Amino acid sequence: MKIRHVTQGVFKPIEDITAATIPPAEGFYWIDADVDDLTVLQPLFSLHELAVEDCLSEEEQRPKIEIHEGHYFLVINSIRFDDEEIFLRALNIFLGRHYIITVTKQKINELRTLKPILLEEQVSRPDHFLYHLVDIVVDNYFLVGDRIEVRIESLEEAILMHTKKSHLNEIIGLRSEILWLKKVLGPQKELIATLNKKDLKLIDDQLQKYFSDIYENAVKISETFETYRDLMGNLREAYQSSLANRANEIMRVFTALTTIFMPLTFITGIYGMNFDYIPGLHMHGGSYVLLTFMLLLGFGMFFIFRKKEWL
Repeated sequence: MKIRHVTQGVFKPIEDITAATIPPAEGFYWIDADVDDLTVLQPLFSLHELAVEDCLSEEEQRPKIEIHEGHYFLVINSIRFDDEEIFLRALNIFLGRHYIITVTKQKINELRTLKPILLEEQVSRPDHFLYHLVDIVVDNYFLVGDRIEVRIESLEEAILMHTKKSHLNEIIGLRSEILWLKKVLGPQKELIATLNKKDLKLIDDQLQKYFSDIYENAVKISETFETYRDLMGNLREAYQSSLANRANEIMRVFTALTTIFMPLTFITGIYGMNFDYIPGLHMHGGSYVLLTFMLLLGFGMFFIFRKKEWL
């Protein structure tokens, strides 16, 4: 657990946790904690037991905001895209008048990238801290969306160039991840709308207007992933069409080869009959003449098919 006194975006480490329970003359306290630290933080800051229970729960929590006496409890989903897989990590936030507590089970990159922004904006209020944190979390969805778009384009190119059976598994896997994200974005968008519109005493009225920009970005992200879902449907149709075309190409080659060998089989069938007299049967060098004729006939049909682009 790390305790910092933040004034004008400048961080000052605090060793004694009890000092953070008293409102400072200037600035606020940021407590970056793990779930195990809640046993200490809950009695000191009178954190609601249901909110603490949500933090400790192993079940996935939906993005939400709960209003309790003296503090708000928020759950926001941070997004990461590592090794071609999408991960969502819950960011639990307790917002008070003179403090903000962030509780996570894994490391959240947004908390690290937030520090220089706080210094640049000279943040001295916990609600301003919350605004910049939510803004970074939402912006990262755009970055993940760009990577998904690149993956869709590369997958589409690979399917058009050379279709493989493994492409279907990639399409199904990526589409399921997009649908999963689409489901998560709904409640997260509602959370941001609440921060934008609802009368919240712990958030400055002037600051609430800025949450409208974040809400617009959340709407854009939701629409973007809706588009990606449609693109995955088109990609699956392209995969099936490519397989059908490939099967048609193979059948066309087999048909052409069968057609070429049909007259040759006809000729060999005739000369394989048990008759005493067959034209050219006893002719000197007749076998070579027949083989030459068959080769010329086969190659001739092959070049005719190539000229007509049947092969």
